[in-house]
Amino acid sequence: MIALLETDDPVRLGFLCQLLREADFHPFVFAVSGYPGVQASRLTVPESEEDMARRLIAEVERELG
Repeated sequence: MIALLETDDPVRLGFLCQLLREADFHPFVFAVSGYPGVQASRLTVPESEEDMARRLIAEVERELG
């Protein structure tokens, strides 16, 4: 698994995870803490999906500004 990003924003994390799932990726969230937003969590995907997943996230975040 490759970490695409690390964030303590549970809304951003949930949004991007769902976006990846809907695009047929296989995201996994590695949470350091059981409490979202307290410590940063990592959004990961299998290594074979890394490039396309990064492109999708960049495109969506660019559109959202």
